[in-house]
Amino acid sequence: MASLPGAAVSASLFLNSPQEIEKRARLGQFGWAALLFFLPARTAFMLVSQALFAGCLRLQGRASPWHAAGAWWTVWATLVDAGCLACLFFLTRRENIRIRDLLGPVPRWLVPKGIGCFLLIFPFFLLGGSLASWIIYHAWQAPIPMGELWGRHLPLWGVLYSLLIWWPIWSATEELTYQGYLASRLAALTRYRWVVYSLVGFWWALQHCFLPFVADWRLVLYRFLAFLPGVLVFLAIYLRTRRLAPLIVAHWMMDLSAAVMTLSL
Repeated sequence: MASLPGAAVSASLFLNSPQEIEKRARLGQFGWAALLFFLPARTAFMLVSQALFAGCLRLQGRASPWHAAGAWWTVWATLVDAGCLACLFFLTRRENIRIRDLLGPVPRWLVPKGIGCFLLIFPFFLLGGSLASWIIYHAWQAPIPMGELWGRHLPLWGVLYSLLIWWPIWSATEELTYQGYLASRLAALTRYRWVVYSLVGFWWALQHCFLPFVADWRLVLYRFLAFLPGVLVFLAIYLRTRRLAPLIVAHWMMDLSAAVMTLSL
C-alpha cells in the first residue's frame, strides 16, 4: 500500500529529532571532523566578506576602507549566509536530508510562541551587555564606535536592504547553523551537555565580535561577554524543546531591532 503524501511530509519534519540524528551518527554520515570544521566557518566568512567589501571600497579610492566597510555589515553579511547555506547544503546531503529538515516541526501559534521566546531571551542580552561593559570598561555603558556599530550612514538602497532583506535571511541561517545543525549533532556525539554549550556557545558568541570586526581587544572581549548569556539561553531552549521555528521568530525581532537602532535614518 502506498504511503500517504501527508505522512511523508510529517515524517520529514522529524528527521532532525535526536533519535534520527543518532541513527545517522552511528551510520557515519557525520562526525567530529565536519562539526569542528563548521563551527568557526561563520566567523571566517565574516572576515572574508568584510575584506572583500573593503577591497571594493579601496579600488574606489575610499580612505580607511576596512573602517568604511564595517558600516555596511547588514549588506555584506548576506555573503556570510550564502557561504553557510552552501556548507549546510553539502553537509545535509551527506545525511540524505534537506536544509529544510533542520527546522523540525513548526508548532501551532508560532508567532505568539516566538514573541514569548523573545521576551524570555532578550533580557539576558541586555543584562549581558551591562555586565560586560562594567567588567571591561568599569561603566554601565560601553563606548561603542560610531559609524561602524552605531549611527551607520548608508544610502537609501543600503537602508532598505538592511531593513527588508538582511535580517530574515540572517536570523534563519544563524539558527539553522548553530542550533539546527551544530548543537543537535554535537549533542548526539557526546553525552556531556557542557560540551555542546562550550563549543557552540563560544563560537556563536564570538561571531558577534566580527560583525563587523574592529581591531580593539577590549571591544572584542566586551562584545563576546555581552552576547554569551543570551546565546546560552537560546541553546538551552532549543536543546530542551527541539523546536527551531519559534526561536527564529524571536531572532527576527532582535535582528530587525538591531538594524533599526544602529542605522542613522
